Amino acid sequence: MVLTVVKEAERRLLADDTQDKEYLGITGIPQFCSASAQLAFGSNSAVIKESRNSTVQCLSGTGSLRIGGEFLARFYKGKTSLPGDGTVIIPTPTWANHTSVFERAGLTVQQYRYYKPETRGLDYDGLIEDLNAAPDGAILLLHACAHNPTGVDPTPDQWKGILDVAQKKKMLPFFDSAYQGFASGDLDKDALSIRLFADSGMELLLAQSYAKNMGLYGERVGALTVISKDKEVSGRVMSQLKTTIRSMYSNPPKHGAAIANTVLQDPDLFAQWRVELKAMADRIMTMRTELRSQLEGKGAPGTWSHITDQIGMFSYTGLTQPQVEKLTAKWHVYMTLDGRISMAGLNKEKCAYLADGIKDVMTSV
Repeated sequence: MVLTVVKEAERRLLADDTQDKEYLGITGIPQFCSASAQLAFGSNSAVIKESRNSTVQCLSGTGSLRIGGEFLARFYKGKTSLPGDGTVIIPTPTWANHTSVFERAGLTVQQYRYYKPETRGLDYDGLIEDLNAAPDGAILLLHACAHNPTGVDPTPDQWKGILDVAQKKKMLPFFDSAYQGFASGDLDKDALSIRLFADSGMELLLAQSYAKNMGLYGERVGALTVISKDKEVSGRVMSQLKTTIRSMYSNPPKHGAAIANTVLQDPDLFAQWRVELKAMADRIMTMRTELRSQLEGKGAPGTWSHITDQIGMFSYTGLTQPQVEKLTAKWHVYMTLDGRISMAGLNKEKCAYLADGIKDVMTSV
């Protein structure tokens, strides 16, 4: 399904006789880059007012992470006196592609505790302990919101605790933001963690994707931002980002970014996008409520509050691999072997059927 606001933006572009198919510059559409930074950090952010952000258009979230990884491997690894400058620490579990993206860039990947199976929530104590034990200067990968694959996010106070440790350990945060606005339905709320760290004065990186929140999966629309300590450093960073992009894919694709930019720049389209975002997020939250209600109503063993406590597209159900395998074999319900389901794929009828299947496998396996 294509968002109404995306259809309208594309219609306007196709009707514009001044549009062409020429190459973009290495960093993409300048207005798109500026709007993406404002979306993430806020239009009143000191980072933007002081020109401390170097923002470039990239190939969605994955491409943004890859360019960021390549940049860090070349200009951060081994360039400081900190032992962790070549190490990326990632949560366990995390998006399956994170490890390969950073290892291919030449960085070492280590893990920190994140998810606690016993509570089906955040292992905050383990997380803090592991960050404190990590090498100083390590690159700290953080999911901005709607953690993939667990759907478990830190609370605002827990984010402050993570920031405190990151500052103490002189870490370099690298945010992966794939769901801004799509998680809670509120663009500003979903940017809380990014803005907290940016407002602290820390240097950091941010990878943004418009695949989910604009439904532009096939257009590969994203942005990478590097925040530096001052405007002068930011200018040097931009120069090296251009060099990195030039040697990897020369310049980014035009059409999808032009669609996103049209939405971001036009006040009416932007307002309509907010409405559609909230509708998508609300639908997923409704499915969470419905699934929890069905599970509790049917007497499925255990507690199911984690279904509604988690947020975003995905949920860790807590099912074991043998239970998942039986659910597939007997009920023809398909999910990853760790029990992760996509909440976006559910409707009311499917929730009832899924609850029946979950109850069955939990009482028989």
